[in-house]
Amino acid sequence: MLDPSSSEEEGDEILEVKRKEVAAPKSVGGARLSPGRPSDGHAVGGLQPRARGSASGSSGGGGRPSSPSPSEGSDKEKEDLGKMQREEAERKKRLQLYVFVMRCIAYPFNAKQPTDMARRQQKINKQHLQTVKDRFQAFLNGETQIVADEAFINAVQSYYEIFLKSDRVSRMVQSGGCSASDSREVFKKHIEKRVRSLPEIDGLSKETVLSSWIAKFDTIYRGEEDPRKHQQRMTATAASELILSKDQLYEMFQQILGIKKFEHQLLYNACQLGMWSVFLQLDNPDEQAAQIRRELDGRLQMADQIARHGGRFPRFASREMEPMFIEELRSSVNLLMANLESMPVSKGGEFKLQKLKRGHNASIMDMGQEDENTLSKSDVVLSFTLEVVIVEVQGLRSLTPNRIVYCTMEVEGGHKLQTDQAEASKPIWGTQGDFTTTQPLPAVKVKLFTESTGVLALEDKELGKVVLHPTPNSPKQSELHKMTVSKGCPDNDLRIKLAIRMDKPQNMKHCGYLWAIGKILWKRWKKRYFVLVQVSQYTFAMCSYREKKAEPVELLQLDGYTVDYTDPQPGLDGGRTFFNAVKEGDTVIFASDDEQDRILWVQAMYRATGQSHKPVPPTQVQKLNSKGSTAPQLDAPISQFYADRAQKHGMDEFISANPCNFDHGLLFELVQRLTLDHRLNDSYSCLGWFSPGQVFVLDEYCARYGVRGCHRHLCYLSDLLERAENGAMIDPTLLHYSFAFCASHAHGNRYTSRPDGIGTVTEEEKEHFEEIKQRLRGLLENQITHFRYCFPFGRPEGALKATLSLFERVLMKDIVTPVPQEEVKAVIHECLEQAALVNYQRLSEYAKLEENVGRLVTPAKKLEDNIRLAELVIEVLQQNEEHHAEAFAWWSDLMVEHAETFLCLYSADMDATLEVQPPDSWDSFPVFQLLNDFMRMDYNLCNGKFHRHLQDLYAPLVVRYVDLMESSIAQSIHRGFQRESWEPFNNGSGTSEDLFWKLDALQTFIRDLHWPEEEFSKHLETRLKLMSSDMIESCVKRTRVAFEAKLQKSSRATDFRVPQSICTMFNVMVDARAQTAKLCAVDLGQERQYHSQIDDLIEETVKEMITLLVAKFVVILESVLAKLSRYDEGTLFSSFLSFTVKAASKYVDVPKPGMDVADGYVTFVRHSQDMLREKVNEEVYIERLFDQWYTSTMNLLGTWLTDRMDLQLHLHQLKILIRVVKKKYRDFRLQGVLDSTLNSKMYETVRNRLTLEEATASVREGGMQGITMRDSDEDGDN
Repeated sequence: MLDPSSSEEEGDEILEVKRKEVAAPKSVGGARLSPGRPSDGHAVGGLQPRARGSASGSSGGGGRPSSPSPSEGSDKEKEDLGKMQREEAERKKRLQLYVFVMRCIAYPFNAKQPTDMARRQQKINKQHLQTVKDRFQAFLNGETQIVADEAFINAVQSYYEIFLKSDRVSRMVQSGGCSASDSREVFKKHIEKRVRSLPEIDGLSKETVLSSWIAKFDTIYRGEEDPRKHQQRMTATAASELILSKDQLYEMFQQILGIKKFEHQLLYNACQLGMWSVFLQLDNPDEQAAQIRRELDGRLQMADQIARHGGRFPRFASREMEPMFIEELRSSVNLLMANLESMPVSKGGEFKLQKLKRGHNASIMDMGQEDENTLSKSDVVLSFTLEVVIVEVQGLRSLTPNRIVYCTMEVEGGHKLQTDQAEASKPIWGTQGDFTTTQPLPAVKVKLFTESTGVLALEDKELGKVVLHPTPNSPKQSELHKMTVSKGCPDNDLRIKLAIRMDKPQNMKHCGYLWAIGKILWKRWKKRYFVLVQVSQYTFAMCSYREKKAEPVELLQLDGYTVDYTDPQPGLDGGRTFFNAVKEGDTVIFASDDEQDRILWVQAMYRATGQSHKPVPPTQVQKLNSKGSTAPQLDAPISQFYADRAQKHGMDEFISANPCNFDHGLLFELVQRLTLDHRLNDSYSCLGWFSPGQVFVLDEYCARYGVRGCHRHLCYLSDLLERAENGAMIDPTLLHYSFAFCASHAHGNRYTSRPDGIGTVTEEEKEHFEEIKQRLRGLLENQITHFRYCFPFGRPEGALKATLSLFERVLMKDIVTPVPQEEVKAVIHECLEQAALVNYQRLSEYAKLEENVGRLVTPAKKLEDNIRLAELVIEVLQQNEEHHAEAFAWWSDLMVEHAETFLCLYSADMDATLEVQPPDSWDSFPVFQLLNDFMRMDYNLCNGKFHRHLQDLYAPLVVRYVDLMESSIAQSIHRGFQRESWEPFNNGSGTSEDLFWKLDALQTFIRDLHWPEEEFSKHLETRLKLMSSDMIESCVKRTRVAFEAKLQKSSRATDFRVPQSICTMFNVMVDARAQTAKLCAVDLGQERQYHSQIDDLIEETVKEMITLLVAKFVVILESVLAKLSRYDEGTLFSSFLSFTVKAASKYVDVPKPGMDVADGYVTFVRHSQDMLREKVNEEVYIERLFDQWYTSTMNLLGTWLTDRMDLQLHLHQLKILIRVVKKKYRDFRLQGVLDSTLNSKMYETVRNRLTLEEATASVREGGMQGITMRDSDEDGDN
């Protein structure tokens, strides 16, 4: 341990000046304390007990005088002085407590650092939360290089808005219960539903998408930080969280108790080097074990004193517990003795202490009796390791330089080892040999050999040897030793340089040569080699040995002996400094040749005997008693330097204080509270759990100094409740553990139910437990009431469920009888009712509805605010279901009632908003849709109280809306068809499109309401379907009337062209038929009849429209045939036309008469076909129209020819008819008319007649000028 620095020296001087100014409080070491906490509450051992739940105790000297001084300055000085005195008393209290903690850390024998505790995550603070927000905002703004799709960006946006920006998360961060793991788990849970709802993608599983999104989230969360550095830091912090070294534990509790570094160094260095007045060597396990044995002896003596003299007992629940208390004190000490005895001398060494048989209730004073636990020589086993290093040989001159020499080494009774060979000119080796022996005084033989050159020599020649008897105290460095020269070797001054290191085994506490004489053993005053051996933690033996012997010659079991310094004994020659070991009936006098050796022997034997008396060497007493001698002594050891410094700063009173004189219950309460404060302020989200190192020290303190387990957990609960009430996040599982321990202690049986086996219960413990129980119940009720804010987003994981479990345990009257479920349910029901009010109030404040109070707000603004509030209400209920419903699984009906209560609070605002809306206003329907869509998907809320209220509120509005829409649509049909221009618009006309859109929009709106009541929903559906049928029927009929009127107004000659309006009317019918299937079809028999009726109406209307249009085409053909009728044979007009044409053809090129009529008709047919084919959207109607058109006109031609069966056709009639028939046949075939229709009997009749007439005309007229009926079924230009 390093010395304090110069700056600490300056601090010491300042402290010294300050100590002169402040009146010193009462000394820490006071009268012996009775085992229980004093019932009168007075200070014990100079430490004032603090009131529970208040700050640490203060000295009585800090009070104000009863009669105040008239001077304000004097009062101020007294107040400052009192404050300084209180601070000084608190400092001393913490220093004394730190000494006890140091002892627990230095030599633990009851506890160890646990390795199975849950690893705590790094805590998120306000700065880190803001940094994370900025990183996610940068990602959403596109300022990062992270590639992401729209779905991931939407998920991050939702996470940012709902979680990161939530005020509940800010509160959780402020409470210290938010970790990076919580943020990651919330995001993972947030995206799982989103990913599950995405469509399947071939070759890409949804698990892969989840992993990818989580990896991107980690990248955003980490920012530009190097992940390797982050991992290294996490690994380092995790390691420090698990296991701490002693130095780390010292440093931690320096911070916890507010101990300065130089104060620690003063305490540690003064203790470490063993002051003569104080034996507390922290690095010496033997001294620590001895200190523990002295403490346990003191506690046993205290228990015996209370039992014999009737000492002050704590106030127990019954007087029968007083003898039980004494038995528990002894049992606890015996358990500590057993733990100490089971400790190995050195952790990791091969040697383990032998366990001696003794009774469970045997005291440490009984172990020295001769009738039991007597040691034998075979019980003392020592094992030594020797290292022999041969360096070189000097003085070898008789051999030639190239002669080979070597050395051998052996321990008497063991094997022999040999060095490498070397030349006589340079006999240097540096060879090491390792040996083991059980002899405390072994004989080590080293011999020097040279190789024999003789032919008949069987052995090498020995040149010299040396025999050494090392001890563990022998020098470790290499030394020159004179060798015994063999006969025949001329080199008389042979010296060998070697080093022998003999390690001291762990159970050897000290060794050396002493003069001794006793009454029973060592009856002659003689110098012997002694070894102090530890056989077990409670058994030591002083053994004398001879050379080369493994068993002791004689041994003295030190149990019951007291060692002390003594004056030189007259008549004993040999030895310079004396000390003795005294026991009733025996005295052993020892003497050493050196004062320092005597001090070491006395210290070692003092630790072994476990005596309470501390031997002080006479030289130290003289130095302590010398007055006025302040000059430093140049020959003083380093321990004296630290002793002087410790005494200078008042540290010796803390080091030398007897632990049995303190109320460790109060001290532990202080150190546990300060440790909890330190833990809650570190970088981990601990939730109140101590770190493994802290648990280890606190466990060791409780076990070593007898802190009752119930007291420990009651103080722990009190501290945890205080932090939780102030807003810190405390794990309810931790509260449950401590509460169950205290409840089992307060209500359990002696051995069966109490966790620590303690059967005594004090009145203070019961009262404190009841107080804690009431506080804990109030805290849990408050947390259940504010579950949405105490456990936001279900974090910490499982905390709400653990809170409910703990609450049920708190309601129990004892540890056996379970509380009735009705009682638990009633309390939770009350909490959840209050929770609904709390949640709605905070939600209203968040929605900022209160800011509208006191000023005029329009109904539209109120409705907008109410819709926003409805969205927040749904969000709250969804989050409750997602994050908190699992915890309330046993009381799911209460959560349903909580949701109904929450919605009823909202319904008051909703009803008030709807009341101020103007009549016949439909802007409020989004409220119904929003709420109904949520509740109809919730099994528990569907058709619940609020849902039925919502239906009753909106049912009249829906009916009124449908009535008005029906009237509006009927009026729009009437006005629309009056002004209809029949211009094409989408799939029909403007009026029909508007009608169908309105009908579809109305049905879609009503359907999207998803009315939950089946009967009313069916009524609405039926009414809308029937209304659609009526409206479509009106549209069809009006279109039929307009179609007929349009045809009547059109021309009857070949200049007629099918107008676009005719096609639009056909398309209206087509669209009406398509819309009928969607708007009028329901799955009920009666309504299906209406559907079939409208279909039949549309079909009949289409047939009539086709018939009317075909009739129009027939009329046009009749007009053409009427023109041809003027050329009938036998009429005057026919003869005149024929003569005129013949006469004119002799002089000029006269065009073919009658072709313009044929061309005009063919053009009309083709234009009509193209128009209908292009503009009408239904192929079936076109085919049907063309079939009737072709059939009707062909029948007309056949009838016309039949009427002229007895007449020969005029040449011009024949040419026109041939042209018309051929073109008609060809055009209709191109339009897809079937051959069966084209080649009808009437067509065959017409074709045969025209073919016959063509043959007759060819004979009579001499030719048809290229017009012929041949190949009329093929394509041609004629």
